[in-house]
Amino acid sequence: MDRCDALRALLGALHVEDLALFTTGMISREAYGLRDRPENFYMMGSMGLLSSMGLGLALSLPGRRVVVVEGDGSALMSLGSLALIAQQSPPNFTHVVLDNEAYESTGNQPSISATIDLAAQASACGYRLVGRCLDLDSFTQLFAEHRASPGPSFLLAKVGGRASHGLARLDIAPPALKDRFRAAAGPGRASS
Repeated sequence: MDRCDALRALLGALHVEDLALFTTGMISREAYGLRDRPENFYMMGSMGLLSSMGLGLALSLPGRRVVVVEGDGSALMSLGSLALIAQQSPPNFTHVVLDNEAYESTGNQPSISATIDLAAQASACGYRLVGRCLDLDSFTQLFAEHRASPGPSFLLAKVGGRASHGLARLDIAPPALKDRFRAAAGPGRASS
């Protein structure tokens, strides 16, 4: 399945109150271009830290669904976070890894995710729900199930495709992005 199509499906399935975090690089840039909203946070320049940030949000905002979307490179960089997320077991945490088996943002060098099963890693750590998919229909169905189920859940989607050559960079300055996201995640926005 094409990564952009997977992102489009995921963004379309988010509920208005969901907080969605996107990893640095092409995933953030594509998500921003497809459906920007104040409840989206785009990580800039801090590969491997997104799942830890999502865990903190899920623990501090138990009334909000937190959806973390990262690539295989980011997930591989923070394998210890999988164990911590499972141990803390936030029921409002959905973890999606879009695995293209490459570090696309830095030149498409191969990652090791072709030989390391990230879904098996999440399962071994103790995520409540773990799934994997290869096509858009199963991704769309599994994401809806994971989003609606008690977490933490982990969904691995094998994706292909490369970002379009002229993909725009985010035009929101990091301080403005932080302020916008903080306001969207603030008290008074929580729902059950």
